[in-house]
Order: sequence, then C-alpha cells, then structure tokens
Amino acid sequence: MSSSTNRTVTHSTFAVERVYPVSPERVFAAFADQKLKRRWFAVPDHWVDSHYSLDFRPGGSETSKGGPPGGPVHLFEARYHDIVDNERIVYSYDLYVDDKRISVSVATIELLPDPTGTQMLFTEQGAFFDGPDGPVHREEGTQIMVDALGKVLLDDA
Repeated sequence: MSSSTNRTVTHSTFAVERVYPVSPERVFAAFADQKLKRRWFAVPDHWVDSHYSLDFRPGGSETSKGGPPGGPVHLFEARYHDIVDNERIVYSYDLYVDDKRISVSVATIELLPDPTGTQMLFTEQGAFFDGPDGPVHREEGTQIMVDALGKVLLDDA
C-alpha cells in the first residue's frame, strides 16, 4: 500500500429526480432486463465495449467494461443489496480507470407512482479517490444516464 501524502478522498451525496410518462413497472424493467438496460446503460458509441453482465437479484452483480480505442479501460463493478419489485433498487459499486479504483458508491433508486407516470429518485453516496472524476463529474454523468433511460422509455411507449 502506498503511503503517498497526495492521497485524497472526497465524500459526496447527490440526488437526481426525473418523472417518466410510463408505469413504475416499465421503469423497473429498464433496470432489471439486461437487453433493455444495455440500450441506455452503455459505453459511449465511440468506445470499445469489451464486457457486460447483469445478474439482477439481491446478492447479484453487474459488470461493464470498455473504453476508447487505445485506452484507458473503464470498469464498473456493482453488487445488488436490496430489490423491491417496481419500487426500489439499492446497489453498491466500484469504478476503475485501468487498474486504479477511482470511487466507491452506494446508489438507491426509488420509483414512486406519479399522476403522469413514475417519479424516479436516484440518490448516490460516494467516496471519490485521488482523481479528476469527482462528485461533480459523477452527477453530470448520472444526469446523462437517466436522460438516456427516459429516451428509451419514450421510444418504447
């Protein structure tokens, strides 16, 4: 273990809220079904996608690995802790760039019936390590991700 004095950790919590004009069951399915999830939770188009797996159940895991041609390689490794069908998903995940862990987070997704469909509240609590991908970048990435989810839900409506 390195004893460098330049090691830092930043703790942060953020929440992103969206209302989708579909039922909670449809939003939940977009997380639970591997084929559907890959339509919105995917590496950018110009990246090389080298691996994806989803075992959506308490105790199950999810892995996504890829990156731009020539690197670096980004790795998302998650473990599901709590799943209540059509209502709640709680998981923790590590994010790596090459072999360097850049963060550890706990994410909670709450799905609430709304007069126009489903209110989704995505809350993340993270520890961000020694690097440029801090809480601001993660929240921006999460905003992009939940907007991509909304587009898939609308495309299928």
